[in-house]
Amino acid sequence: MISAGLGAAAAFVLASCAPGSGTQSPAAAAAAASDAGYVAGDGTFATWAPDQRADPISLVGTTYSGERLDLADWRGDVVVVNFWYAACPPCRAEAPDLKAIHTDYTPQGVKMLGINPRDDVGTAQAFERTFEVPYPSLHDQDARGVAAFEGLVPLQAMPTTVVLDRQGRVAARILGQIDPTILRGLIDDALTEEV
Repeated sequence: MISAGLGAAAAFVLASCAPGSGTQSPAAAAAAASDAGYVAGDGTFATWAPDQRADPISLVGTTYSGERLDLADWRGDVVVVNFWYAACPPCRAEAPDLKAIHTDYTPQGVKMLGINPRDDVGTAQAFERTFEVPYPSLHDQDARGVAAFEGLVPLQAMPTTVVLDRQGRVAARILGQIDPTILRGLIDDALTEEV
């Protein structure tokens, strides 16, 4: 793993020490999570070389519009996954940048997915309307999405954004609010990789 600095490690340590972590299952920790112990990442990122990546992420869930979504159906495409919730200030701040990235990269076959482990349907849909979010988000109150990314996405470091390669493996992760230039570079890197 290549890391952009000790900031990511510090954010992970802080998130690991926050209430709701430890030996709890991801579902129990997500259910217990509140803004108490909230850790905002600092935008540091990590990348994994193709030969250092773990197995493809396996995740099936239901979007806030009630549709079933299986991440395996998107294999062959680069996928950007953003963990968010409506009351998270950096999540709100980065929403316009994510919308622009979606607009710019959809023609290149990049898919985007939100995962929200905290909000009820009404709250999440209000956020999506307010920020005109053009891509689906999973209603993750059972924490399947959190569990699928366990070890990569600290429960209380939101937002966190992950780039999956065309095989569905984690290629990069940003802790905290994205810098759109960095995210675009990470997507470009994933797009240019040979399969």
